[in-house]
Amino acid sequence: MNTNRLNQMGPVKRMAAIVYHYTLGKVFALFKILMGYIVVLLTLFFRFYGRVRRLTAFWYKTMGEGREIEPEEEAKLSFFKRLWLGYKRWAVSRIEKYLHWMNKDTRDFLVNNAIYIVIAFLILFVIIQSPSFLSVRVFRNILTQSSVRLILAFGVGGIIILQGTDLSLGRSVGFAAIISASLLQAATYSSRFYPDLPALPLIVPLLIAMFVSAFFSAINGFVVAVFKIHPFLATLGASVALYGILSMYFASGAPGPQPIGGFDARYTEFVVGQLSIFGMEIPKLIIYALIMTIVIWIIWNKTTFGKNMYAVGGNPEAAKISGVNVVKTTIMVYIMAGILYGMGGFLEAARIGSASNGTGFNYELDAIAACVVGGISFSGGIGKVSGAVVGVLMFTIISYGMNFLGMDVFYQYIIKGVIIVAAVALDTRKYIQKT
Repeated sequence: MNTNRLNQMGPVKRMAAIVYHYTLGKVFALFKILMGYIVVLLTLFFRFYGRVRRLTAFWYKTMGEGREIEPEEEAKLSFFKRLWLGYKRWAVSRIEKYLHWMNKDTRDFLVNNAIYIVIAFLILFVIIQSPSFLSVRVFRNILTQSSVRLILAFGVGGIIILQGTDLSLGRSVGFAAIISASLLQAATYSSRFYPDLPALPLIVPLLIAMFVSAFFSAINGFVVAVFKIHPFLATLGASVALYGILSMYFASGAPGPQPIGGFDARYTEFVVGQLSIFGMEIPKLIIYALIMTIVIWIIWNKTTFGKNMYAVGGNPEAAKISGVNVVKTTIMVYIMAGILYGMGGFLEAARIGSASNGTGFNYELDAIAACVVGGISFSGGIGKVSGAVVGVLMFTIISYGMNFLGMDVFYQYIIKGVIIVAAVALDTRKYIQKT
């Protein structure tokens, strides 16, 4: 430790620096030593790869094929010659991309992506312990469990891009699940929430659940955007209030405060049913998640609203000067999140087969953690749809893998907690480096 720097610090900072040095500081020092050996191996690999690419380019040019071929001339070539020509063009175009690793600070790269490396090793450990983990059945189950989580992650991901968060996510999902479950019980079920309610089209409860969730999220967005209350505090208060409201609704049914079940067969089939595509049985939940992934990607990347969202998240003042309505954009992002929470609650009730005022508890933690692990930064203005997908899949694979090995649930909480803290720490480190 640097004694001179310690003497210049106050007593509190000095104590914190000493504790850090002899705890996490030692861990990071050991990690850097290990990374040094990995850096050497990766550098050698990329140098070899670069040389192979250079030889490919040299061969391409010396064979007299480096010249540009006119479209008319290329059209006369056979299919296989066009395919071969396309491969050689691709090979040459990739040279510079991979050669940059020779000059890149690989250690920084490994530290910044350490969370992915650790998770990859955890997954590899599960596979080694139980090779049956690598099966189509397990893969399908993981995708099915990830589907609803992914929809929720898209909702809170947009809020995180705005430098915010949403602790009311779980309660919004629970409220939407209770509404959907109470309106879609089978007519023959003895303990119906609404005994005299006729069978409703599935779209009606879905729209109601989405509207209710969007309404409460809009209030959150309004409080954050207009009154400038920190999203953590605003959504924390909303979470507590919303839990009280949904508990009152839950207890108001004919059978009293007991889990709502006995769903209409149409509802169950719509959510947990399967579609046969090219002879393969694919759960409908996976298809819904895929559709929402495409929709959110278009919204985030190809619309003015999406560009405004990133602008507000990156620098609200600059966005305001550029003509972006910061208040409107913020509220709209929260409303979009609420719509996704409502959809997630509608799907989740049928997936688990019942709903109560405890449904959705702690869902916000999994969704926020998945977004951060996937690279959606709390510093604002940074994040991709692909990052949310990767984050959700990683967390689901880890959870499923630990359950697959029969690991104690308490150890699972510890591992998840460490991953979340590490992800936030690495995200903060990258933000500090950029500034």
